Amino acid sequence: MFAYKPKPPKPLLSVPHKIIRDPLLPSTPTFHSLDQTKQSHARIIVSGLARDAKLVAHLLLSLALSPSPPLHYSLSIYNHFNYPSVFATNNMIRCFAKSHSPRQSVVLYSSMLRRYAKPNNHTFTFLFQACSEALAVEEGAQIHAHVLKFGFGADLFIRNALLNFYSACFRLECSRKVFEESLGSRDLVTWNTMLACFVRDGQMGVAEKLFDEMPRRDVISWSTMITGYVQNGNLEEALEFFRDVREKGLRVNEAMLVSVLSASAQLGLLEHGRLVHSLAESLNFPMTTSLGTSLIDMYAKCGCIEQSKILFNNMRQKDIWTWNVMICGLATHGLANEALALFERFLNKGFAPATVTFIGVLSACSRAGLVREGRHYFKLMKENYGIQPEMEHYGCMVDLLGRAGFVDEAVELIEKMQVSPDPVLWATLLGACKIHGFSELGEEIGNKLIQLDPTHSGHYVQLSTVYAKAKKWEEVIRVRRLMSERNTNKAAGWSLIEAQGKVHKFVAGDRDHESFKEIHKMLETIGTRIAEAGYSPNISSVLHDIGDEEKEVVIKEHSERLAIALGLLVTPDGDCIRVVKNLRVCEDCHEVSKIISKVFEREIIVRDGSRFHHFKEGTCSCHDFW
Repeated sequence: MFAYKPKPPKPLLSVPHKIIRDPLLPSTPTFHSLDQTKQSHARIIVSGLARDAKLVAHLLLSLALSPSPPLHYSLSIYNHFNYPSVFATNNMIRCFAKSHSPRQSVVLYSSMLRRYAKPNNHTFTFLFQACSEALAVEEGAQIHAHVLKFGFGADLFIRNALLNFYSACFRLECSRKVFEESLGSRDLVTWNTMLACFVRDGQMGVAEKLFDEMPRRDVISWSTMITGYVQNGNLEEALEFFRDVREKGLRVNEAMLVSVLSASAQLGLLEHGRLVHSLAESLNFPMTTSLGTSLIDMYAKCGCIEQSKILFNNMRQKDIWTWNVMICGLATHGLANEALALFERFLNKGFAPATVTFIGVLSACSRAGLVREGRHYFKLMKENYGIQPEMEHYGCMVDLLGRAGFVDEAVELIEKMQVSPDPVLWATLLGACKIHGFSELGEEIGNKLIQLDPTHSGHYVQLSTVYAKAKKWEEVIRVRRLMSERNTNKAAGWSLIEAQGKVHKFVAGDRDHESFKEIHKMLETIGTRIAEAGYSPNISSVLHDIGDEEKEVVIKEHSERLAIALGLLVTPDGDCIRVVKNLRVCEDCHEVSKIISKVFEREIIVRDGSRFHHFKEGTCSCHDFW
């Protein structure tokens, strides 16, 4: 937080020379380990200096500088003062601020005032740190009043601490007021803190304006903007900002790398993620838990699960999030048995699973059809760990049970939910009804979904498919007409592929790409070769009221096929083609991708809106279960 460096104490004539120069008790604020501080404490006692208030107060300073001060030990030292100085009290306040009881800092401050001891500027910086940690809005506002009362209103460090306090407590207008009041008392920390306030509140437009107005910027300024863009879903802007940082030759920090890795992961940009990885290595960044976990997540989400495994196994220090990322990564790639085995190792290490841990475990079961295991872990989550299922857990279970044919059990699970099921859950169950021919239940759910969200095209599509499977053609026509009358638009599907140092984005029937002529020529080649391999189009996903021949034209220009065609054109023979798709891959494109992988002898990895598909030698890693 806002540390300070008090003047070193004057040498005491009674202190032996070796004690003054002892590195375990420096005269300037330097953090030492608890063992070193205790050794210094022991030497003070042995030397008969235990009553030297100034010397003992510096023991408290050493403890206060620790990231996690031992509160019991710090208090035992502080309580031996008959008349603790402001310096000693400030350091005890600082210890409380870093503890699990930050509000005790305010209690100690109140006691200080009752002793008629006058606080100094350092007192308030530590108090605001404590109030930030405790989200103690009322106490912090009262301390703000005391700042003005004691005449410290213009102190730069206090104002920065005050800005941070209001930001931590989500009082943006208060932060803005403090910032605007301090026109003559601002430094880089002031600007960065205000920038972080707007970013935290999601006001990226205001943050951009403030960033442009900053008289000076540092790595924190750039890192704050990049992190803000990622947290608010502006992934392309984050990568653009990072590109500016590199072009300007500015220093990068770990937070920046972690944020950019997150953007690369979400967009599925493997080459960009690799660039960040190589940059971290070239700059000799230590493989911290945060950086290592981000790299594991990036490689998993970009289709390189084997690289994720290597990084995970080589990491010396792993926290619960490292394990969670690896479990979820394995689940997304359909490696259910490995995900469950890793979860058991996780438990044997003594970790306590969190909500997201079980999302990974249950999604692994769902994607592999492991019904018995899914039931076991769903029960384990509630009974052994007291984790109440959230919508994502129910979604995994409904999908697992529904796909396996246990539709009645899935319905029962939904009916017993303590919260109202969201439309996604009903849509999942509707998908199961479509697969297993539960036309009456499907009809009931489909109509319910249309009532809940009449603008969502997917509900009409699924319901019409249920009717079609039951050969209720009049109902199919009615639903499609209703869909047309209500002007529902199917969510625009797109696919991304990294090639030749660029990111190429396609939508269905795309004609805007600079190489569209070559791409469409490749599509013709693909069509010829897969037809020779026995391919027959499945046009059921095309709902337009057009002839079958036109439907075949529409389906062969789906966005992932355009991306795959470009990959075949520009990547070397034998290289893996990687595609990221925002929607679930359709049945026909799934079949085509399998055949392409065989006839062109290419591995194709597609990340769709649900999972990863590794197409190789005519088969898919999902075993057609997705």
